[in-house]
Amino acid sequence: MRALISCLLLFGWLHAPLACAETYQIVTEEWAPYNYNEQGKIRGMATDIVRAVMHLAGDDFEIIMLPSMRTVHVLQTRPKTIMYSLFRTPEREALYKWVGPIVEESIHPYQLRSAPQRVTTLAELRQARRITTRIAGLVPNVLQTAGFQNLDRSANSSEQLYRMLLAGRTEIIVGDTDAGVRYYSQQLGISAATLQKIPVEIYKSSLYIAFSRDCDDALIARWADALAQLRRTGIMQIIQQRYEPPTD
Repeated sequence: MRALISCLLLFGWLHAPLACAETYQIVTEEWAPYNYNEQGKIRGMATDIVRAVMHLAGDDFEIIMLPSMRTVHVLQTRPKTIMYSLFRTPEREALYKWVGPIVEESIHPYQLRSAPQRVTTLAELRQARRITTRIAGLVPNVLQTAGFQNLDRSANSSEQLYRMLLAGRTEIIVGDTDAGVRYYSQQLGISAATLQKIPVEIYKSSLYIAFSRDCDDALIARWADALAQLRRTGIMQIIQQRYEPPTD
């Protein structure tokens, strides 16, 4: 076991080719810090965990990054497809098979710290002039279902959300976890003092690996066992900590 832990900690499994008898495909979207493209390579907390799971399970499936609006469509229509990271919701429960959780996360709105009107309550959030989200996805759907009338679903990406906020094209943005906000702030050179988290939890759930319904149950069990092994040995926690925001 010590040799296994040392091997995984050195991330030797990230590029090691493994034998694979079945043709499965893994799809993911750009949603840092869980899955994102960095200099042509797919990285992130969930990516590291999925690759570690594959190593332990003896699989080596191709990972493809797709636009956000295509990932779930491919998961629903292409046989033998695996997707990460996906929030496991009651509406999605029966549509896929699941392995997880990878991590539990919360999503909050953000505004500029210099904003003339500080938003601190749900009522104030509902009365805000505009809340900008991405065009599609779970977060805008949750807000719309909750009856928000001030949604601006115009951002094509998380990065665009921050650019719009900094340019004064919106007052409030929502779409990323705290870890995601930290990642994009670093990428765009935004100082920690620029953004202010609004203390209203929009959504809280756990991220999972989702499998199309035709995926073999033996594969699901193999991946579940591998994820449990990562959790037992502490490797999963180590991977998660590499991407977590530092505590204040």
